[in-house]
Amino acid sequence: MMVQSPPILSLQSPKDVSLSEIEEELRHIWQSYSTADDNTDVPNAVRATTFTLVVYEPEETQLLLSALGYYSGPIDGIIGPRMFAAIKAAQKAYGLPRTGKADDKTKEKLREEYNERHQQEVNGNGETRRQPYSADVEGSGIADAIAAANPCRIIALCPIVGEDEGVTAQVSASCPMQKHSQSTLVCCEYITLSGTPAALERIGGLICELMISDLPQFIWWKGTPDPDYGLFKRLAGISNNVIVDSSAFQKPEEGLARLEEFITQDIPMADLNWQRLASWQELAAEAFDPPERRSALKEVDQVTIDYEQGNPAQALMFLGWLASRLQWRPVSYSKEGGEYDIRRVKFTTPEHRPVEAELAGIPTADVGEVAGDLISLRLGSTNMDADCCTVLCSQTTGCMRMEAHGGAQACRIQQVTPMFDQKTEQLLSQQLQRWSRDVLYEESLAVTGQIMNAGS
Repeated sequence: MMVQSPPILSLQSPKDVSLSEIEEELRHIWQSYSTADDNTDVPNAVRATTFTLVVYEPEETQLLLSALGYYSGPIDGIIGPRMFAAIKAAQKAYGLPRTGKADDKTKEKLREEYNERHQQEVNGNGETRRQPYSADVEGSGIADAIAAANPCRIIALCPIVGEDEGVTAQVSASCPMQKHSQSTLVCCEYITLSGTPAALERIGGLICELMISDLPQFIWWKGTPDPDYGLFKRLAGISNNVIVDSSAFQKPEEGLARLEEFITQDIPMADLNWQRLASWQELAAEAFDPPERRSALKEVDQVTIDYEQGNPAQALMFLGWLASRLQWRPVSYSKEGGEYDIRRVKFTTPEHRPVEAELAGIPTADVGEVAGDLISLRLGSTNMDADCCTVLCSQTTGCMRMEAHGGAQACRIQQVTPMFDQKTEQLLSQQLQRWSRDVLYEESLAVTGQIMNAGS
């Protein structure tokens, strides 16, 4: 589903500045547009006063696409349709399949071209020649919609590998053209800082100063947060919300354990991957809303969760949520591996009844955009007389394996309607509308941590 967004007016394309010139350059932009001129079509523009979003972007694709001219937008870490179109343009130029996804082959080609161009002679201004811009207007949808809904200051931190040569800075500004107000535009301002992780850590104080005081401050940490990285600890300590996406964790269990540890240290965390579980949680709870089924909930002692193989974060968090609501206590956690990468968890209920759960990573031919999406789940009982058997399955994948486990019990079967607002950039936009702590998430993640610790 494409999100309609207003056209974007660029006040300042990315411009190289020194670290000491960042604020002055931004002030100059807004002074230039502070008063509307009746003799021109350019409306009055003012800087946003909503919040600051710091994006730690270890993924290099957007930076390479920008340097090579395939991508014209700000380095903001948003992999939306504009980036999708830019990747397709690069893939077309390289003769690669136009998937719009930054696979290893595409990244390799981007690096090769970037290194080749970096070795070329510089022009008369001392600047590396830039490839002509390849239009990406076909993708100016969701990413621009985020800017329209959340005009703010975005500080993108782009760690790079190689020799430590300090930190380079760029500034830019753009405004969504709102139909209901053509006289004054509220605009986004972008600051991009690039350098090695050590170099970025050295200017941690400057980064904190660039975050607008007296306004909400968000950190979007793409990748697994490192508790030993001083810059993360410094930024997390002053933010209203640290946003992550556990679907991107290379070591999901280790990453979830870190999130739980951060919460115990009173760091406000939010996981976009947790938000993807909302429809599954709602349907599971709704299945036991009828009065005749409420008492049967206590009979549930068998849980099976299937997910797309590759990342068990969603499955573990859902099981943590279920156990936290039913007050199950984890007693063991084991991994069997095999074709389905089986994990088994045993609990005890407040009534000291045993509960067994199985998590299975299902190999799928067509892997979705989000690693580890839930496929299906089944809640059942060893008590054949209990009316608690419930099967939920993805509408796009089905749940033949779950239905085959039905046995003699009659199961309530429901399909989870695919949610078209579950993409990362849309979930991020929703998260930026709130900065209070999610108590349900924190309680559920605490039990998820207990589950994983039960295997040690």
